[in-house]
Amino acid sequence: MKPRALTARSAPRTRDGGLRRARFRRRNLLLGLAAIVAVAGIGFVVLRPVVEDAFLELTLPLRHEDVIRQQARAKDLDPALVAAVIYRESKFRDQTSDAGAKGYMQILPDTAKFIAKRSGGTQFELRDLANPQVNIAYGCWYLRYLIQRYGGNQVAAIAAYNAGHEHVDAWGGSSLKQEDIRFPETRQYVHDVLDKRGDYARHYRSELGL
Repeated sequence: MKPRALTARSAPRTRDGGLRRARFRRRNLLLGLAAIVAVAGIGFVVLRPVVEDAFLELTLPLRHEDVIRQQARAKDLDPALVAAVIYRESKFRDQTSDAGAKGYMQILPDTAKFIAKRSGGTQFELRDLANPQVNIAYGCWYLRYLIQRYGGNQVAAIAAYNAGHEHVDAWGGSSLKQEDIRFPETRQYVHDVLDKRGDYARHYRSELGL
């Protein structure tokens, strides 16, 4: 028996069926793409805080904020300034420099002995600087000492923390401005500390008790 010939009326129905199937496939593809975009969007919203926190931890770390808060309050210091000095000195890593400066706030042995004598630390030993509590306490004491030495001039105090008070005295002492700092590395140090102070105040307000 011969197959029935395709009539003029049956051909359009076959073409219509193909078009419907094509449209159905396109619709399913678009729905799939929309679902992927929606899932990606939800994932971005959920993970964004985690990613931002991880990025902040890498670029602007903060550790022992309880010690920073306590010591800043005891020494009448801005905790964001303390955090900025630690960041510039060690990036919150316990380390010893080639010059022998130790710990988070990179305190030299002679400076530590001076602080211990002036602050009544009769039982102090140099190895104690490896303890973050002691290191931050001594660094904060010295920072307060320098601020008082220079009549509240924090630029002078920060410069002296880096270059020593002998140089700061020669550059202008309590009247020192950033542009008066003669060592480029110390001028950059002061700039960096003041810049990071703003960053810590902005990003870690609650952690630092601001």
